Amino acid sequence: MIGARILLSFSLLLSLSRCGGIGPMTVPRDRFNYTVAISDSWKRQMLLNIVMIRYGDAPVFMDVSSMISQYQVTGLVTLGAKVTPESATRSDSFGASGQYIDRPTITYTPLLGEKFARSLSSPIPPSALTGLIQTGYRLDVVFRAMVDEINGIRNRLGGESRSHTADSEFYTLIEKMRKIQEAGGIGKRIEKTGNEETVWLIIRGRGNPETEALAMEVKKLLGLDPRASEFHVVYGAFAANDKEIALLTKSVMEVLTDLSADIEVPAEDVREERVSPVFEETIAGKKIRPLVRILSSSGKPLDAYVSVPYRNSYFFIDDRDLMSKRVFASLMFIFALVETGEKGAVPLVTIPTR
Repeated sequence: MIGARILLSFSLLLSLSRCGGIGPMTVPRDRFNYTVAISDSWKRQMLLNIVMIRYGDAPVFMDVSSMISQYQVTGLVTLGAKVTPESATRSDSFGASGQYIDRPTITYTPLLGEKFARSLSSPIPPSALTGLIQTGYRLDVVFRAMVDEINGIRNRLGGESRSHTADSEFYTLIEKMRKIQEAGGIGKRIEKTGNEETVWLIIRGRGNPETEALAMEVKKLLGLDPRASEFHVVYGAFAANDKEIALLTKSVMEVLTDLSADIEVPAEDVREERVSPVFEETIAGKKIRPLVRILSSSGKPLDAYVSVPYRNSYFFIDDRDLMSKRVFASLMFIFALVETGEKGAVPLVTIPTR
C-alpha cells in the first residue's frame, strides 16, 4: 500500500513540475480575453460619457496604462511511517496539497490636466479629416460628424449652447461628394516644405461623364474653379479664393455633444426637466436620421452592441443598427486625431519574483 502512495506522490510532483511552463500557455488566452475586455470597457466608457454630457455632467476618461498577470503554482507532498517495536504495529501517513494563484495587476490613470482639456476643445485638424477619407472612411459620415462648415455651408450642431440645423445645401453636398468618392474621384495630396505641410483635396471625374457632372455640381456648390481639380485645404469658415476649400472643423467635445443631443431619453426625464428634449432635424420636410442612434429602456437590453446603466435607465445601441455601430467605433480614431494630453502620475508597480 505504501508503494502505491509513493508512486502517486511522485506522479503529483511530476505534474506540478510540468506546470513550470504555464506562462506560454496563458498568452493566447490572456491576450484574447484582455483584448475583448478592453474593447468592451472602452465602448462602455465612451457611451457613458456621451450620456453624461446629455444630462449636464462632465465627461471623465480613464486609461488602462498597464496590465501585468502573475501566475503561481505550488505543491506539497508529505509521506510518513511510524513503527512501534513493542507492539509490532505500523502506521503510515500521507498528505498532498496544491495551490494555483492568478493575480492580475491592472493600472488605471485618469486623463486630465490643461493639455487634455485643450485637446478636447481644440478643432480636429483638417488634414486628419482628409486622411480618414483617403483611407476609405465614408466622406458623408466624416463630414457630418466632424465638420461644422465647409466654404460657408453649415452643418448641424446639437446641444444646449448654440444648436442649429444644417443648411439645406449641406446634405446635398456631402451626398454628391460621397458618390464621387465611391467612383474613386476624391483624393488627397500633401506637399511638405520643411516643417510646413500643405494639404490638397482632389475632386475629379476620372473620365466618367456621370462623375464629371457630379464634380462640377460640387465645385459650383462650394464656389470653386470649375476647371481645377486640386484645391488647397485650410482651416476656417470661408475660402480666400476659388481654389481653396475652407473646413471649419468641430472639436472632440463638440462631436460628443452633438451626438448626445440625439439620445432618445426617457420622456419622464424631459417632463421633469432633468434633460432637454431630443434634437430632431428636418430639412425640406425630411427627417434626418441621427449618425448614432442611442436608445433608452427601463431594463437591461438583451441585444445591445453596447449598453450602460445611468440614473434609473439603461442606454444602448442596438446590435442590429450597423450604421450606428460603425460611427460609434470610429470615435476611437477621432480621439487619436488629437493629442490626449497629460495623464496622471503612473504608480510604480513592483512584481515579486517568487
